[in-house]
Amino acid sequence: MRFICKLGAADGAVLEEVHEARDEQSLRDSLVERGLHIFEVRRRGLPSWLKLPSFQRTTKRVPMRALLVFNQELAALLRSGLPVLQGLELMAERQRDPMFKGVLEEIKNRVKGGEELSACFAGFGGLFPNLYAPTLRAGERSGDLEQVIRRFIRYQRLVMDARRRVVAALVYPAVLVALSAGLIGIMTVYVVPKFKVFFDDLGAELPLPTRVLMAFSGFVQQHIVWILLSFLLGAVTIRQWRLSSHGARVIDRQLLRLPLLGLILHRMALAEFCRSLATLLSGGLPVVGALETSVAAVGNSYVRGRLEPIVQEVREGSSIYLALEKSGVATDIAVDMVQVGETTGALGEMLSDVADFLDEEVEVKLQRILSLLEPVMLVLMGFIVAALLVAVYLPLFGLLGDAQF
Repeated sequence: MRFICKLGAADGAVLEEVHEARDEQSLRDSLVERGLHIFEVRRRGLPSWLKLPSFQRTTKRVPMRALLVFNQELAALLRSGLPVLQGLELMAERQRDPMFKGVLEEIKNRVKGGEELSACFAGFGGLFPNLYAPTLRAGERSGDLEQVIRRFIRYQRLVMDARRRVVAALVYPAVLVALSAGLIGIMTVYVVPKFKVFFDDLGAELPLPTRVLMAFSGFVQQHIVWILLSFLLGAVTIRQWRLSSHGARVIDRQLLRLPLLGLILHRMALAEFCRSLATLLSGGLPVVGALETSVAAVGNSYVRGRLEPIVQEVREGSSIYLALEKSGVATDIAVDMVQVGETTGALGEMLSDVADFLDEEVEVKLQRILSLLEPVMLVLMGFIVAALLVAVYLPLFGLLGDAQF
């Protein structure tokens, strides 16, 4: 692939060059190694306003569980004194995931050809986490690859544990919503039309709630295909817009504005940045390079955009805590702890503590929200189902009352 790069040279000159590379991340890594400052990298091709939306499936990532097991085995082999190449050969033979096995085979061949391990993993771009290749590079530069990998293993475990807790907390509300929606759908599409035929045969005059329900049920029955297609088209459109940089920034910004949930998403993004930066700094990566990679690893595009100016400010001599405070996305406690870490020379440890604190805050707030949300959802769904039943049986009550007289 060809990329147009706007670069800054060491003498202050601004260059615009065309480079060929496997992907953007590997190109960025090679340019940084040459001592160039990257202003912009964009893929060469049609202007964005002429491009049709792509509906191709996004590149599959290596599962975090598989990557965790790989790193554990690699660290154990390195500790036993086995060379990296032999370790890769053993793990490639034992790997069961077909995609990961093929990747390891290619990496093994490239390492055999003289490439560095970090450069090989960087060449696969989005298959691996953004932090992985820089972490390996830090271990290769420091000569302590095993310990650096073990730090990354700890980072993976913490991230997986945080995600597992969030998913576990959301399972019950999601199941409740799905069951309630299914029940309402069945009543609207299948049960209510049966009663409509029954009421038409009786010739009874229907009350207003029943007429509204029958009209809604008839509309859904007649246009069910178009309704489903509209939902599908809307979902695909939003997904494609989400893949663009502008769309992702707008959507992520709106998500952060949601009551209660926005605060949780903000804390999760900030914890992701702090933990990534702590891992890279502990591995021996320079501050500016660690900041660039950590900012790029933030999932929320709006938060990532607010953090991007930090890299240039720190490069120009600013303290990290001042740049972080200026960004407006960090909490006061996070800024204070980063300041203490910079002052005492224990920035990596302080960033880890900040990430742990933010993860705990996310868990506590999520549990509080769910403790309030679950009864509200039960009452709301019960009210909707009860309203449907009353609207269906209300004419029957009227007919029974008339029959008694």
